Amino acid sequence: MQVIATAGHVDHGKTSLVTALTGMQPDRLEEERRRGLTIDLGFAWTTLTSGRTVAVVDVPGHEKFVGTMLAGVGSVPAALVVVAADDGWSAQTAEHVAVLDALGVRHGLLVVTKSDLADPAPVLADVRERLAQTSLGEVPGVAASSRTGDGVPAVAAALEELLAGLPAPDTVAPVRLWVDRAFTIRGAGTVVTGTLAAGTVRAGDRFDLGGREVVVRGLQSLGEPVEQAAATARVALNLRGVAVEEISRGDALLTPGAFRDTAELDVVLVRPAERLPAELVVHIGSATVAARVRPLDDAAVRLRLAHPLPLRVGDRLLLRDPGTRTVHGADVRDVDPPELHRRGAARARAADLAAGGGALADLARRRVVLRAEFVAMGWSVPAEATAVGRWLLAPGLADELAARVPAVVARYRQLRPLEPGPPVAVLRSALELPDVELVAGLVRAPLQLRDGRVVAEGGLPEPVQRAVSAVLARLAEQPFAAPDAEELAAAGLGPRELAAAVRDGQLVRIAEGVVLAPGVEERARRALAGIAQPFTLSQARQAWGTSRRVAVPLAEWLDARGVTERLPDATRRLR
Repeated sequence: MQVIATAGHVDHGKTSLVTALTGMQPDRLEEERRRGLTIDLGFAWTTLTSGRTVAVVDVPGHEKFVGTMLAGVGSVPAALVVVAADDGWSAQTAEHVAVLDALGVRHGLLVVTKSDLADPAPVLADVRERLAQTSLGEVPGVAASSRTGDGVPAVAAALEELLAGLPAPDTVAPVRLWVDRAFTIRGAGTVVTGTLAAGTVRAGDRFDLGGREVVVRGLQSLGEPVEQAAATARVALNLRGVAVEEISRGDALLTPGAFRDTAELDVVLVRPAERLPAELVVHIGSATVAARVRPLDDAAVRLRLAHPLPLRVGDRLLLRDPGTRTVHGADVRDVDPPELHRRGAARARAADLAAGGGALADLARRRVVLRAEFVAMGWSVPAEATAVGRWLLAPGLADELAARVPAVVARYRQLRPLEPGPPVAVLRSALELPDVELVAGLVRAPLQLRDGRVVAEGGLPEPVQRAVSAVLARLAEQPFAAPDAEELAAAGLGPRELAAAVRDGQLVRIAEGVVLAPGVEERARRALAGIAQPFTLSQARQAWGTSRRVAVPLAEWLDARGVTERLPDATRRLR
């Protein structure tokens, strides 16, 4: 399916043309039919000769309903510009075309209606020349009469060519469905409609709607129930989890996590403007929001929105001055812009925006950013970026930070010689990182990450190392003869020194005041394997050749590690 929008003056017969093409009356409201005046968005569709389906969004032509008109054209890829042969170009036509131009619509078809009332040739030539100066460029033109039917088949044929030339939509992209209608159906509940410009919607999908989760109970496209609908398409979604009173035109159904709401953004005008008002109205999709304007230069602008919108880099906005009805197209360049405090910061920022640079330049400015947040801004991940867990680092930044780690470790150990190295939280603070998760990607050999610290081999001070080596020499001869507290203190091994030796893996703490050599678990198991099972504590003590001071905590330590099992009668056995 493809979706197009009509544009033109209220009296130019565009609604009649839509009816002639589709056999459907797009005006839904009784007042619209009575007055012959499109007030709200109308919808119709038909299947062309080729089998291609086209849906038409019929937008109001009257100047009083320009806001509604913008809600209808904001998500469509092509436009049907309708002008009457007996009237020609009008102020409302100019306004509609200015909107299409500001939105950057590049595909269109001109239809001159009421060809039975006047010669359409002069109007065709005049309007095509005017359209050629806009984003639409050279468009085909067809004359037709909805009253007589003359030219209507030619319009359908021209539509075939127009639709065949439209770029293929991205059907796997995240969904951002701007709501243009919300209502209830008895027995079904809340229903919203919109133009699906990208992505695919399926029954059962979960979306974010204003910070709450909603579920698609069912969906229709062109009045028929479907299991799924892919862009570009008109869809009606039956939602669970929200009341119709909580939804309004301009809300958006979003793929969770794929978009970030922003109330401040930097944009670049499609055409520079010497002077902008302090306040404008921003339009995107079916959304309308007031914004305060801070010009950075004659092309770059910072907008502060009255309420946040789910925007991405690359979005095209329409900025409208309600007072003069002037419209400006603007491309979103940054949805999380930097603060501007210093003198000259605004002009420097404008220069950066003008230079562009894309995702790589944006990442270089941010230096470190969450991958999901970066993608939600609308950027693709540059191949040059460094990924560390959930984070992205600017090219070269990981090497730059890693080069600083040894100095931080050395300084920490100088101040705390009995500790093997700084905890990762200390590195995070010293390197001004947003998360300790990043430290793992910055530790290079011979340093290593161990037990939440950044450590180097041979980490004990020389006097402590001599004392530990003496203890290990003694334990090599008598593996279970743990030195007592007095012996340890005499050797210069107090609680802090022992803790450092245990962290360094040179001693094993069995209990408070009881340390043995690494490998004690296997030695104890082998000694116990040589006695009858089950065994008493006394038998274990004799097998180990040690005192009760060591045997009791050692037996409990082995129980806790699953080497031995204590039985109800207080005996033990090897597992």
